[in-house]
Amino acid sequence: MMVDRGAEMTAKRIPRWLVPPGVDTALTYERAWLWPDVRAGLVLTALLIPAGMGYAEVAGLPPETGLYATIVPLLVYAVFGPSKILVIGPDSALAPIIAAAILPLAVGDESRAVALAGLLAIMVGVVLLAGGVLRLGFVTDLLSKPIRVGYLNAIALIVLISQVPKLLGFSVEGDSLLDEVGAIFAGIAGGEIQPLAVAFGVGCLVVILGLTWLKSPVPGVLAAVVVATALVWILGLAEDLPVVGALPGGLPTPALAGLEWSDVADLALPALGIALIAFADTAVLSRTFAARRGETVDGSKEMAALGVSNIATGFLSGFPMCGSSSRTPVAEQAGAKTQFTGVVGAVLLIAFMLLVPGLTAHLPAAALAAVVIVAASRLIDVKGFIRLVRMDRVDALLSASAFLGVLVFGVLEGIGVAIGLSLLAFVIRSWRPYRAELGRVEGLRGYHDLSRYPEGERIPGVVIVRFDAPLFFANGDLFDAFVRSRVKDAGPGIRTVILAAEPITDIDTTAIDELVELDDYLASRGIRLVIAEMKDPVVDVLREYGLRDRFPPERFAPTVGAAVDDVTGTLRGDLDGTKWDDDDGDDVGGER
Repeated sequence: MMVDRGAEMTAKRIPRWLVPPGVDTALTYERAWLWPDVRAGLVLTALLIPAGMGYAEVAGLPPETGLYATIVPLLVYAVFGPSKILVIGPDSALAPIIAAAILPLAVGDESRAVALAGLLAIMVGVVLLAGGVLRLGFVTDLLSKPIRVGYLNAIALIVLISQVPKLLGFSVEGDSLLDEVGAIFAGIAGGEIQPLAVAFGVGCLVVILGLTWLKSPVPGVLAAVVVATALVWILGLAEDLPVVGALPGGLPTPALAGLEWSDVADLALPALGIALIAFADTAVLSRTFAARRGETVDGSKEMAALGVSNIATGFLSGFPMCGSSSRTPVAEQAGAKTQFTGVVGAVLLIAFMLLVPGLTAHLPAAALAAVVIVAASRLIDVKGFIRLVRMDRVDALLSASAFLGVLVFGVLEGIGVAIGLSLLAFVIRSWRPYRAELGRVEGLRGYHDLSRYPEGERIPGVVIVRFDAPLFFANGDLFDAFVRSRVKDAGPGIRTVILAAEPITDIDTTAIDELVELDDYLASRGIRLVIAEMKDPVVDVLREYGLRDRFPPERFAPTVGAAVDDVTGTLRGDLDGTKWDDDDGDDVGGER
């Protein structure tokens, strides 16, 4: 363990919530993580350069600002970010919105565009930081496993399609995925394929996959990028195929001159929209990769860390950014263990910009496309989707909806569609939950679902029912009708209905009215309603609604077995009269 014991003891005296995640990681950093983090940082750097420069151009900004918006957030997030391997930086989902927000205000002035982009990043960061402080990160709880599976599969497909033109040696433009696919086919049909670029791209794919299959100690991604760059330089091919190009010089500096308060008003609405997109995209990505590593991420801390990172890059010539769905899987594939990978990448970017800015002039774009394609392909989880189909068709439908929604409408809109469907599925499941009549089954303790045990028998004069959901306005009538149907099917002679109420975790006013009507209906037929195993908070709700007299303590029972004993008069106990569970096992766990 590479741990300073004095620092560790100091940290123990500080409340844990005051210690930034990066500091906590540093204090518990293991020596075995160092080389994987450094190696992943080396691999990641090869992708950070073209991605940053490219997204800056899409946003209508100088290419160097994309590198500034990469370096600063990586360093800040390494301190405040809760995710161990999430890579943040410029993103394709945000770049077009940034351009639409700042270019009309800049009116062709590049320096003003940079200042406006910085202001926009600061405003986005303030919104996200406020959301984190107010603990609004709970929205990530809506991102269930089916949504994450569908989201990642869609992101992987989008990334794969976006890299095909680069692998083939040409470029395309499109406002949607379908437009991009159409442009790719048009380019192929029009003879735009460059054989030399294809050779480098396919060759890099073979090297990456081959070394991975051989479990080589040398990362395949690193080997492919280095060899491809060396070949282009040695053979003088930089003029014959698309290359990344030389890095611009200089380091991040403040560039907020010339701003006015009216600019804040003009950028307010775009800032809110970008903040929402940035967090939605980052939250899904962070939570998904954390789950793959057996970890958890606090959504509110993620929101706050993203906010601080945006504020920092806004002050230093950057623009709004978020989690990267293309660079994060590259870091994961390269073996990243902690955010030190991002620190290595940021430091190397600084070193390249200061020492060898022309190095990337010989790096083929097709080689980088191969790196991204391999990384994106590892996000595809076909087996996970097939498991959902086999286990739960509704979850499979939600996953497919997230997949299609992201492809057709975009990342934020697609996730919104899937979350909406998730909530609808929850309501439907609660509206028509599983319900059962319970009875005795010879040889089994407890009381069991008679539909699953046809050989079971009702207790004479008693109907035992169970309703597996909270009672609320949408299912109260269903609950009432179910109990009445069970009483009717049981025939004459029923004197007691026992409600096994353990699954009922809440009850609203509409359902309370249904419960009262049911109680009146049963009472009119000489049947007494007894409620067993109802949780104390739900009992408190009944009392708060003024039903204390209708449902006095004797109408409640601690267990179904105890209620049956009271009704049938078969009480058992020790010498002082204490009740015991009967031989059929009236404990909660014994009921099915």
